[in-house]
Amino acid sequence: MIHHTMARTLQLVILCLLCPSVLAFPTGEAAQRAFASDTPRKDARVLILGGGMAGITAARTLHDQGIDEFIIVEARHELGGRMMSQHLRRTWAAVHCRGRRELGARHAKTWRCCESGMDVWTEHTVWGHTTKLTESASVAMYDETGPVDFSDVFNQSVEDFDRLIASAGERVPKGLVDASARTGYSLTGARPHTHHEMASEYFQNNNSTFTGFSEDNLLSVDQRGFKTILHSEAEAFLSPEQLRFNSTVSRIRYSANGVEVALDDGRELTADYAICTFSLGVLQHSSVAFEPQLPMWKREAIHSMTMGVYTKLFLQFPHKFWFDTEAALYADRERGRYPIWQSLDHPKFLPGSGILFGTVTGAFSRRIESLPRRQVLDEILSVLASMFPNITIPEPLDFHFHPWSADPLFRGSYANWPPSFLPEHHANLRADLDGKVWFAGEYTSRLYFGYLQGAYFEGRDIAVEVAECIRGGGCLGLEHVEQVKNANPY
Repeated sequence: MIHHTMARTLQLVILCLLCPSVLAFPTGEAAQRAFASDTPRKDARVLILGGGMAGITAARTLHDQGIDEFIIVEARHELGGRMMSQHLRRTWAAVHCRGRRELGARHAKTWRCCESGMDVWTEHTVWGHTTKLTESASVAMYDETGPVDFSDVFNQSVEDFDRLIASAGERVPKGLVDASARTGYSLTGARPHTHHEMASEYFQNNNSTFTGFSEDNLLSVDQRGFKTILHSEAEAFLSPEQLRFNSTVSRIRYSANGVEVALDDGRELTADYAICTFSLGVLQHSSVAFEPQLPMWKREAIHSMTMGVYTKLFLQFPHKFWFDTEAALYADRERGRYPIWQSLDHPKFLPGSGILFGTVTGAFSRRIESLPRRQVLDEILSVLASMFPNITIPEPLDFHFHPWSADPLFRGSYANWPPSFLPEHHANLRADLDGKVWFAGEYTSRLYFGYLQGAYFEGRDIAVEVAECIRGGGCLGLEHVEQVKNANPY
């Protein structure tokens, strides 16, 4: 303290000599008040709120920029975010090991994660994570009568989907207002009426993945869980002091002096900057209070985008009784009713596991979340009985699905760009607050929203912006539009 006071006094004396007419040297009590006004030391330069893909990538980017004064605040007991997995109750009879089911992200494209070295999507990665190539053409077909071949309809749905995507690419440069996929299908001549046509269309829309990196679709079968790629990455550069687990953010207060983050257990953390990587659903539910309140342009953007739900239904049976293909399509009279099934008890994936899992989405996902688990299971067993009429379906050893829309830490599975959601809205969704509070996640990615790639790139890019703020002593911030307007007035 003595050395600090002497240094500061010397600085003030020099300033007085240079500018005697402007600066009066404080004495007595005035000097003591001036010295006592030093800003209290903050907990970190940057608080990274959320330990999913965006949060870990942001942390790694800051580290690579030479900035390690950050803390990751994670509400769960581990890193990974929506890359969530869970142990099965029963061991596999064939391989005698404990298995995991991937509740969130499981598929990945073949791509490289650029500067960080996270080459996570190849068959054998730097972290030894195992994925297997899936074949979209390996599909068995069923309806309420049992096995049925409607491959001609299915193949037509592939052509319809390709035509839809090509048409969208042709229309976007013309500046036309975007519309729903349903509108696009109708404009390109695809108007499904039968349950086989509707199920085939559903399959294409829910199994298509972004092809900007490659055409390959890889399935994670690593029994450490898909989240292992983040855990391994974090272990390479993080220290325990930089992590706060089981810490849910309840309030973010921001000002020109920095940010104060309150946790639900009463603790508070302070920093110069915060990077929020909460899901869009958390922001839409106002689970975190902002002080001052989020400006109208930010709130409007948050509530103008939508949060989709994608639910995986895992069943483990005493033995395999189903199809030998990788996947199956069930054409129910009700569109979206337990249509897509994938076999993990397959020679390419987890043979001998007895695991079959189905997929439902959107409104049907929200429907089953509201029902008793036993009722959902009974519905599924009824569908399987229709698919395999000559087989007595055994009671499963295990059954599980995660209620993504009801989970307060996520409130959904992925962000989706709805029809008529304007680019100005998305710019506002991504924009920071006064250069202090920044936002990063798959929902802030204009190109890759809804995908893990989007979370990766946004975590990296926003951390670069914050690093420049730190080095430059302040931020210009990202552009936003104060008031988004229609192209033409009503």
